[in-house]
Amino acid sequence: MMNENSDTKQARYRLKGQSLLSAMALAMLTVGYTQTAEAGATFKIDDTKWVSIGGGLRTSFQAMERGATPNQWSNDFNLDNIRLYINAQLHEYIKVEFNTDCQTCGNGGEVRVLDAIGKFEFNPYVNLWVGRMLVPAERREMNGPFYSGVYDIFASGTPFEPSDYNLTIKNDGTSAGSFGRDDGATFWGAAFDKRLQYAFGFFRGLRGGANAEDNILYAQRVAYNFWDVEKNPGYYTSGTYYGKGGDILTVGVSNQYQRHGAGTAADPGDFRGTTVDVLMEKVLGNGGVVTLNGEYKNYGISKGYSQASRDNTPVGVANFNMFEGDAYDVSGMYLFPQKVAIGQVQPYLRYVNVAPINSSNRNSYEAGVNYIIDSHNAKVSLMYNYGDLMTKGLNYTSTATGLKSNSIRVGFQWQF
Repeated sequence: MMNENSDTKQARYRLKGQSLLSAMALAMLTVGYTQTAEAGATFKIDDTKWVSIGGGLRTSFQAMERGATPNQWSNDFNLDNIRLYINAQLHEYIKVEFNTDCQTCGNGGEVRVLDAIGKFEFNPYVNLWVGRMLVPAERREMNGPFYSGVYDIFASGTPFEPSDYNLTIKNDGTSAGSFGRDDGATFWGAAFDKRLQYAFGFFRGLRGGANAEDNILYAQRVAYNFWDVEKNPGYYTSGTYYGKGGDILTVGVSNQYQRHGAGTAADPGDFRGTTVDVLMEKVLGNGGVVTLNGEYKNYGISKGYSQASRDNTPVGVANFNMFEGDAYDVSGMYLFPQKVAIGQVQPYLRYVNVAPINSSNRNSYEAGVNYIIDSHNAKVSLMYNYGDLMTKGLNYTSTATGLKSNSIRVGFQWQF
């Protein structure tokens, strides 16, 4: 399953959206045009109003062992993401964001709404976003695919948040969002010279099935910047700044809760997911950059949804089969200061361990190298993965099995 969550992040703000209507675009051209350093274009209307546009593309090739068959590999070309970023400012304190993604690219492709946010941004301390947006969660979700240090950050990572469990938003008891997004509202801001950053949200969460009562999902994230302050739009994050953000040491804690947020209509359970994440990035004296990411998850389901229900729910019955247990994700990378042709080389190592309650453990060992051409706007990634995390997937039954397999993937990322 791919996220997306995830997440569009800084590009939507740096690139600051533009209307889809050609008439409006032509009108903007008559009132002013500027080109940002990051890429993308901003069309200025007056001192407080503007509209702009940007986009992102991620595509890859993956070869993976086919289970126990010797010397048999699958060979797949993937269109992972194709996104359009649109932003506008209507008033000094009011903004709008609209982003799309090809959420079913593996089945031919269907462009759908990713984000649709109305923003009231008053000051650094208190702001309000309403609409469809990222649910406050751990750093990986807040990075999204385009601002993570590792290309395959989701499929070979720790278990999904409820809002990332399904590709589309539904009301049939099988979905609590899409690509890390959900419909709701988030208060966010920062204090103590912006070192303490927070986001508190209220969302639809799971609807139908186990949650016949329409209980709300509550989500919170609090992070503290011990060294230099991370600079991101809203409550979003990045998995690396390639040394351009200074020396970073940030610890974040996130939590999500929904009564009857997991299970089936016949056996609902209360969902709780808690995560602690750490980012450390240090610029060395020679100009090289060391980046360390760490994440610990503890998920629990209480007052229902027994293992028997997880194991024996008949096919066709709505079952929101959320993870329950512990998970770890750690990675380290080093960006060489010297340029090789047009980019810099960044090798990395990563380890993921997932330990479900009453189901078999699974893990993943990954080694790779990124070729950084223009930070998050242009890079190429080559990675090797070994383990049984991919083969066991989201199967948390007591009989879950999966062979350890090898895979090789090449990923390409562009943004403008």
